[in-house]
Amino acid sequence: MLVRDAMSTLVLTIGPTHTLRQAAQLMSARRIGAAVVLDRDTSGIGILTERDILNAVGSGQNPDTETASTHTTNDVVFAAPSWTLEEAAEAMTHGGFRHLIVLDDHGPVGIVSVRDIIRCWAPARRHPVELVG
Repeated sequence: MLVRDAMSTLVLTIGPTHTLRQAAQLMSARRIGAAVVLDRDTSGIGILTERDILNAVGSGQNPDTETASTHTTNDVVFAAPSWTLEEAAEAMTHGGFRHLIVLDDHGPVGIVSVRDIIRCWAPARRHPVELVG
C-alpha cells in the first residue's frame, strides 16, 4: 500500500503568525494532530504538531502570545505520494516523529500519520472487543 492510499488530503495550512491557541483551535475543530506552516516570506514549509503546542503550554508559555513560527519544525522530512507505507513508517521511526507532510511537484498534497498507517495495517474487526475489567 502507498502513502497516497493512507494520507489525509485535507491539510490544515496556517501562517507563522498564528498563535498557538489559534492553531490548537483549528486543529481541534478538524480533529487532527498537525498543521502545515507556510511562511511565504521564506518560501518555507514547516509543521506544527499537537506535541509542539503541549510542550509550549506545559513549559508555561502563553498560547495567546506564542506564535507558530517559534514552535514550528522547519527541518522537515517529506514523503512522496508514491512511497510505500513501510518507507513512511521507517522515516517516522528513524526521525522520531508521528507525521509526514506529503509533497508532489506542486507542494503539500496531504499528511500521513502513524494512525493512518496503523489503520491501513490493522485488520478490520467484525465484532467489538470486550474489555474485561
